[in-house]
Amino acid sequence: MAEIIMPKLSDTMEDGVVVRWLKNIGETVSRGEVVAEIETDKATMEMQSSEDGVLSEIHVEEGQRVSVGEPMAAINAGGQPSQSACPAAEVGFPAIRAGTAGEAASSERVKASPRARKAAREMKLDLAGVEGSGPSGRILYRDVLAAGDAAGASAEPPSPESQRVPLSSMRQLIAERMVESKTRIPHFYLQVEIDAEPLLELQGQVNSALEEWGGSKLSINDLVLKATAVALTRVPQLNASFTGEGILRHGQVNLEFAVSLEEGLLTPVIRNAESKNLRQISREAGDLVERARAQRLDPDEYRGGTFTVSNLGARGIDSFQAIIDPPQAAILGVGAIVKKPVVDKDDRIRPGHRLNLTLSCDHRVVDGAVGAEFMGQMRRLLQQPALLLL
Repeated sequence: MAEIIMPKLSDTMEDGVVVRWLKNIGETVSRGEVVAEIETDKATMEMQSSEDGVLSEIHVEEGQRVSVGEPMAAINAGGQPSQSACPAAEVGFPAIRAGTAGEAASSERVKASPRARKAAREMKLDLAGVEGSGPSGRILYRDVLAAGDAAGASAEPPSPESQRVPLSSMRQLIAERMVESKTRIPHFYLQVEIDAEPLLELQGQVNSALEEWGGSKLSINDLVLKATAVALTRVPQLNASFTGEGILRHGQVNLEFAVSLEEGLLTPVIRNAESKNLRQISREAGDLVERARAQRLDPDEYRGGTFTVSNLGARGIDSFQAIIDPPQAAILGVGAIVKKPVVDKDDRIRPGHRLNLTLSCDHRVVDGAVGAEFMGQMRRLLQQPALLLL
């Protein structure tokens, strides 16, 4: 008999929540086959079997939190369920875990976010008939709401009373880290306004050529990420962390960037970004975003960052002050490109495009003059974006 234990799926993970079991008691499993989805402090991830055999016991209900290293289920390597195993319905698990047929079973096999599943249960809606708008057809909360409206699903009317929403593992970690950051790190902020006309012009020229060649287009965020990687090589004091033994200046730029998820926020990392050209950064960022939203990142792909870029421009935010992700020394907030009246070099007012950048710094590591130097580099690179192609 082999035990399936809760694995440590990230460096900060202490426990995880079983989102759903993908195998029923009595079913055959193979080594490397996915048997469950686990919600960690970072994302919902797949848990694989380390043995061949038959799933003979399930100790943990869906929705239950389990500490790392604790047993979750058992596999009978001999090929038959153990005599001690009992049907899932008898030990308090939903009947679907025992292989019951019907709408519930088909819904459990559909790719859907935990929030979408909960909403579907409350609305008595079969997920098998819902079309997902997420990556790889994954069903999101909004898809369930839309399907419920279209089908006239029999959901109870929303209560006017306040509701307490339990913290997910991801939201709990975000809360803990942000409290740690704002209470322990002395933040200061620097803001610059960039002339975005050259940036938009270069993006248009490059994307016209890429469209002709069949390549994926560059985003403004791709250009900002590349400029950040270059600027950090010129002002390495920002690519650092505060430690008890001193200030640690990192030898590589492991560039984090924020990706908004339905359940919270994830920050995948472009490693050694200083050594990658613009196209490489663009392709890698696109791949990381797609897999982050599908919650299919490996733990090594969202830890170990040395500097973070957070871009809310696509959400219509002109500027904002981001909170530093410890133990990093700084984070760059990127706003929207805004069309506004500007004064040109001949003192004439004309239409222009402006981009606001806000740098949040840890004053224990970085002084104002160093932060200003970094922002000066960002201004030069984004206002002369041809430099990013070199």
